[in-house]
Amino acid sequence: MTDIWNNFVSIFNQYIIDFSWVSVILRIILAVLVGGIIGSERGRSGSPAGLRTHILVCVGSAMTALISVFIAKNGDFGDIARIPAQVISGIGFLGAGMIIVKKNNVITGLTTAAGMWATATIGIALGYGFYLGALIATAACIFTAAFLTRLERRTKKSIHVYAEISEAEKSGAITEEIRALLGKEALIEVSRPRSGTSGNVGLYITVSTQNAAPNCREHIEKIDGIFFAILE
Repeated sequence: MTDIWNNFVSIFNQYIIDFSWVSVILRIILAVLVGGIIGSERGRSGSPAGLRTHILVCVGSAMTALISVFIAKNGDFGDIARIPAQVISGIGFLGAGMIIVKKNNVITGLTTAAGMWATATIGIALGYGFYLGALIATAACIFTAAFLTRLERRTKKSIHVYAEISEAEKSGAITEEIRALLGKEALIEVSRPRSGTSGNVGLYITVSTQNAAPNCREHIEKIDGIFFAILE
């Protein structure tokens, strides 16, 4: 029995933990899966960085670690952490593009930017073969983004909704309908469409939790001419 277990451990180390083509393929596939899981959750929340972006970030980060290990294994060029270290700081340019400061000093996109950074670190962990750490970090990211987001929204003093109008000529009528639903205290800010759809008009809507109608996002989304509405 001991010999069987030792053989299993030897094979496992050779093909999964040690650097081999099997482990390379496995780590890249896991990077795609992990990036897809985190990205799909952010996509459901209406984030501009969704499934594809998170997959690319995770795979790219994993590749930096794999390249470092490959170089070290074949040429012994020194520090294998040097290339992945640049990802930790370099991913900031993507995160910065997600963060938006609106006229009413409300900042959005921080969760998405932090999620991108976390996804990059998970990709690096997978590239190095640190499977357990990557798995735990993925579970923590999903728990934070999916469950704690709901809790955070319940404790906020104001509700922020982003909506897009599919017909620009109806903007005035739709804005008045939103004010009738949420009250005159609601702050509505017109912006460029986040979806990038030509002809659409973006709306950032802020209303206090006291004045907000129950399920206000769903009510806004049902208004004729609204392309989609999401909670910030």
